[in-house]
Amino acid sequence: MGFSGVDFLGIEDMLSEDERAVRDLVRGFVDEDVLPIIEQCAYEGRFPKELIPKMAAMNLFGSTISEYGLPGLNNVAYGLITEELERGDSGLRSFVSVQSSLVMYPIFTYGSKEQKDRWIPALAKGEKIGCFGLTEPDFGSNPGGMRTVAKKDGSDWILNGAKAWITNGSIADVAVVWAKVGDVNGPVRGFLVERGMKGFSAPEHRMKMSLRASVTSQLAFEDVRVPAASVLPGALGLKGPLSCLTQARYGISWGALGSAMATYTCALDYAKSRKQFKDRPIASHQLVQAKFAFMITEITKGQLLALRLGRMKDAGTMKPEHVSMVKRNNVWVARECAKLAREILGANGIVGEYPVFRHLANIESVFTYEGTHDIHTLVLGQAVTGIPSYNPPME
Repeated sequence: MGFSGVDFLGIEDMLSEDERAVRDLVRGFVDEDVLPIIEQCAYEGRFPKELIPKMAAMNLFGSTISEYGLPGLNNVAYGLITEELERGDSGLRSFVSVQSSLVMYPIFTYGSKEQKDRWIPALAKGEKIGCFGLTEPDFGSNPGGMRTVAKKDGSDWILNGAKAWITNGSIADVAVVWAKVGDVNGPVRGFLVERGMKGFSAPEHRMKMSLRASVTSQLAFEDVRVPAASVLPGALGLKGPLSCLTQARYGISWGALGSAMATYTCALDYAKSRKQFKDRPIASHQLVQAKFAFMITEITKGQLLALRLGRMKDAGTMKPEHVSMVKRNNVWVARECAKLAREILGANGIVGEYPVFRHLANIESVFTYEGTHDIHTLVLGQAVTGIPSYNPPME
């Protein structure tokens, strides 16, 4: 029997027929194709590349784009896609988020017609894989401190530096790389760096205990010559990469709820069937019920936040601080639900027979990437007080 959803307040009624149809399509894919293999993939530390053609056939890459034969879905439908994917695994949602929001989005938004014509169709079909190079070994929360530099050499650019914690890096055909122009004090520009360019390498991060069914890599640039045709012409300044992060954080705001739903439903099913003390299900105990009351309340609040955020994004009224609020809240909710579910399952909470510990480990990464919980706290603080706490303030 497939997943029936978590909907305590009838939020389903607030979705359109098309939005529900998209969600149900991805829900069936997760039930039939993802869940049967994902625990083994995570155990082996392997990304399930065999799922890429199926996701491409469902138009999950760049699904909000209406050109190049793509469906032009609204942002609520896209959010529902990420929610279902992360119910399967955070790594799978990360793959789609990067391909869509951090690769196709900047190329479509800031790229030349030639760049868009070359890359968007291939990325949409899953024939080409992309990654996004912003975070560096010494600069995560402060991307403006990056040390990767691109210097002009005739009509070309020479790229030197390093990036870290890059999803898809080792399997990517193209990397959207952000670098300072001239020196570390120069403006930021975007470059399309292709696999095989001399001096470009992408070693994989090893010994990960989280997002094990995802490819996470470093990117290294040693005098990489990038032609002028591979520079994103419309992206100048830090606002370019930050706008991409806003797109990705939006998807995470929904995706985290999928993780929360997975751990909540697993714990609920377990608590109803697990019997202790006079052959009573542990779901009958007050302390256990208190945990479920917390989880269902927080999941429901998160659903309402995500839906409102999606409607605002579709209306063009969403601001980055709105995304910070929902990303911060919903990832925290997923983290708390995973911890409580682990408690409810007891010793069974750490074994691969159940998805709880995998989600618990994964959400630790999601809690950190695309803006840490604390950084989003400061974004909200600045939004409501008008006073930046950063020194110097971030753009």
